[in-house]
Amino acid sequence: MDKRKIFISPVTRIEGHANITLQLDEQGQVADAQFHVNEFRGFEKFCEGRMYTEMPTITPRICGICPTSHTLASVKACEMIQGIKPTYTANLLRRLMHIGQNLSSHALSFFHLSAPDFLLGYDSDPAKRNILGIAEKYPDLARRGIRLRKFGQEMSERITGKKIHIMGIVPGGMAFPLTEDNRKALLEWIPEALETVQMGIHLIKKFHEEHADMVHSFATSPTLYLGTVGPGGEHELYDGKLRFVNEDGMILQDQLSPTAYLDYIAERSVNWSYLKYPYYKPYGFEKGIYRVGPLARLNVCTRMKTPLAQHEFEYFKLLGGGKPVHGTFFYHYTRLIEALSDVEDAERILRDPEVTSLHIQHHGRWNYEEGIGSSEAPRGTLFHHYRTDATGKLVRVNLLIATGQNNPSMNRSVLEVARQYVRGDEVQEGMLNRVESTIRCYDPCLSCSTHALGEMPMVVELKDAEGNVVKRLERGG
Repeated sequence: MDKRKIFISPVTRIEGHANITLQLDEQGQVADAQFHVNEFRGFEKFCEGRMYTEMPTITPRICGICPTSHTLASVKACEMIQGIKPTYTANLLRRLMHIGQNLSSHALSFFHLSAPDFLLGYDSDPAKRNILGIAEKYPDLARRGIRLRKFGQEMSERITGKKIHIMGIVPGGMAFPLTEDNRKALLEWIPEALETVQMGIHLIKKFHEEHADMVHSFATSPTLYLGTVGPGGEHELYDGKLRFVNEDGMILQDQLSPTAYLDYIAERSVNWSYLKYPYYKPYGFEKGIYRVGPLARLNVCTRMKTPLAQHEFEYFKLLGGGKPVHGTFFYHYTRLIEALSDVEDAERILRDPEVTSLHIQHHGRWNYEEGIGSSEAPRGTLFHHYRTDATGKLVRVNLLIATGQNNPSMNRSVLEVARQYVRGDEVQEGMLNRVESTIRCYDPCLSCSTHALGEMPMVVELKDAEGNVVKRLERGG
């Protein structure tokens, strides 16, 4: 038998470097799948020996898509070390920057990375199945997606002067205030941003209706879910407590302090990937697969905090009949519900009279040897855990990233979709795109989860029962 490989190279529309192996059984059906992440930078290790106060400046460099989430988790860990809290206005500005980053990331994921499948078709020409193809056929939608992302980034730029790898979130609060002119400039974006998100919601719901069989059968295995909620179980991105629910929606743990995350989450290494396998510790490795991110957050929360998002949330909840919605495809819809909430919440914050106050920072010093901080990054719950010596130098750093926590379920989802679409060695490009789109549902950030540098190719191998590679399909770069 010819030894051939299936290449998807370069990767289309995900962030990071990975490959997939599909294993066939004796009958030529898919028996197993493995999602490999191949690069490693060792970010935690090279931070050892640095002062803990440097981390809110260093950690945004992990990622250009979600630097604010890293900064917030980092600065919260530093504030725990110092034993201080930020001011009221600082919390407003941090929230504004955080939801701006969430909005920007969700706009990128939906309009740029996933919409080509919805609007152009999973089997369309891969050379045009991208944002340029969208711009050619749907120029207004492409422009709106770009501008929505720009609005999200401006929430950081108008406060700190930077869109990416932001500065200015410091222990005790903020280094920069929001000026009145910048407040007004951001408010002017709200009507357009609301309209764009609602257009996206209409688009995805229409796709659900027209492709109901595909949507409702796309990687639907039940899992546990983890997300951050407020005191009443409301949806929360910036500052709250942890909630785990099981596959039936029963609350397993609620109002857990993020500082206790190691009591409930464990990690295991696997021999085919640099990305670890986290799991819910009370259930053990085999049964403890859980998911994070927008689908998880809407599955664990009781309500949304803004009216338009609450309306969509109620419709979303009907899809599960009162139980969690397990279909992986619904990550796209929940991403847009969160984007709607982001725009509404941005308006609320910008209209708070204290948002332009100059009382933006409390000051502290080293008091404790350990600090743990968390935030809800666009892709899910993020933890930063630092230990220092008596001089404030870091002796241990642990970063538990959202994409890493989704790794077990990403592997399972890839297997499910491959089994649904792959038959023997008759592999078509459209099938590869469906397998690849499974990963896009999660919108992984592999550079965050492995702290990697480099290109973004993904390789898919189709192997027979003896382990021979049997098929090659190459997409030109």
